[in-house]
Amino acid sequence: MSTKPMKPLHKPKKTVDLSKADTIKCDDCGNYLFINSYAIKRISAILSPTGQEGIVPVQVYSCGNCGKVPSMFLEGTGLGTDG
Repeated sequence: MSTKPMKPLHKPKKTVDLSKADTIKCDDCGNYLFINSYAIKRISAILSPTGQEGIVPVQVYSCGNCGKVPSMFLEGTGLGTDG
């Protein structure tokens, strides 16, 4: 085994052209800007893996204009579609 320092492995960087990506807009008002929002979920001790009640923040994005959370951002959160 050599004691000579090894050169770091460099992975080639891939660039993404964002001009070709879809821009998501609010279904209600057509705004393109969103802000971070949190829904707070309470986990009962029965469902919790630790056996203790817990509070879990669920991050979602809400419209910066009208405040609505688009349904696509609610998928899998258990929050429904009423935002």
